[in-house]
Amino acid sequence: MDRRIMHVDLDTFFVSVERVLDPTLRDKPVVVGGRPDRRGVVASASYEARAFGLHAGMPLRTAYRLCPQAIFVEGSFAKYSDASRKFMAILADFSPFLEPGGLDEAYIEATGFESLYGSITEMARSIRQRVKTELGLAASIGIASGKVVAKVASRLAKPDGLLEVANGEEAAFLAPLPIGKLPGIGEKTERVLKGLGITTIGNLATIPLSTLKSRLGAYGEMLHRFANGVDERQVEPPGEARSISRETTFAEDTRDAKFLGGILRYLSERVAADLRQQGKQARCVAIKLRYADFTTITRSHTLKQATDTDQIIFDTGLRLLEKALAQVRQPVRLVGIGVYNLVEPAGQLNMLDASAQRLRRLNRTIDRIRDKYGFTAIQTGRTLLLKDLFEEEAGKYRLHTPSLSR
Repeated sequence: MDRRIMHVDLDTFFVSVERVLDPTLRDKPVVVGGRPDRRGVVASASYEARAFGLHAGMPLRTAYRLCPQAIFVEGSFAKYSDASRKFMAILADFSPFLEPGGLDEAYIEATGFESLYGSITEMARSIRQRVKTELGLAASIGIASGKVVAKVASRLAKPDGLLEVANGEEAAFLAPLPIGKLPGIGEKTERVLKGLGITTIGNLATIPLSTLKSRLGAYGEMLHRFANGVDERQVEPPGEARSISRETTFAEDTRDAKFLGGILRYLSERVAADLRQQGKQARCVAIKLRYADFTTITRSHTLKQATDTDQIIFDTGLRLLEKALAQVRQPVRLVGIGVYNLVEPAGQLNMLDASAQRLRRLNRTIDRIRDKYGFTAIQTGRTLLLKDLFEEEAGKYRLHTPSLSR
């Protein structure tokens, strides 16, 4: 039986979700990512906006200069997360072998399942129709014998299209395309390949493998296989999370210790709540800082005992933050906190550590209240100061961040 893999990709996902919620945005140039008078970057641009040269990652001020008539939307991770959950649920109805590639895309192992729908093409059409009918979103689908060709096909099928590459035609399909179209080739690798005279995927497929391995090592060997349409990787359902993190970028650089502490406390509480929801504890806490000159650092600390409590995670992060701020006097552009080395909760708490037991009981009580009334229903003095700075949405602060951080 011929292997059949689908890559399903939602078109202009953030913009499309906003248009479902606000139909007046349809057929207009729309930019999601923030207000043009604030610092930030484009997270998503509608096709109408792309006609003016706008693209993801472009500074918002540049986007406004190129297309001042565009409608700029700040965006909301909560909205997109909810739409993504519903999207993945639809895909799971068609095949249990599903590998999400982000909020808005996934691979489906379709081998053998297409017979339930008459053909692989009919199966893909049914997926696209359900996504359109139930979510109001457009999905482009690529079908091939492997993941890499399926992803290239879905990109070429955009917007709102379907493209199948027959078995045996993978290399011929890829050959005329620019090397930048091959997944796994970033700007640096593209420069190296162009330095070797490689401008198309066909060039990459025919260059001696020894040449690629001498410049790119084992990675070059993998790209050579991909360029020839050879990809035996399996569709792998997501495993358990290895880490949990939250971060946000500020509209203005700052060294305000109270503000940074309040943000860090809020992010710490969100991280700890996720830990408890997943039934995990963490052995390591790390912070991330990006300064005004874009220098980015991370600092971490390994705990003596794994934890899932707000206070311990925050206290550890705050010590790391204060030490970093004392060493570098630059204003801060971004702050984040994460937990790593996740483990199952210990079977028995240290009976001598009564404070840890009290914290765990307190967090469980707070979780129940927040589940019922919203995350901001209970706040500490540190996070309360954020109330005057950020809007609330669905019981959480909506941080003004160009990266749409949670």
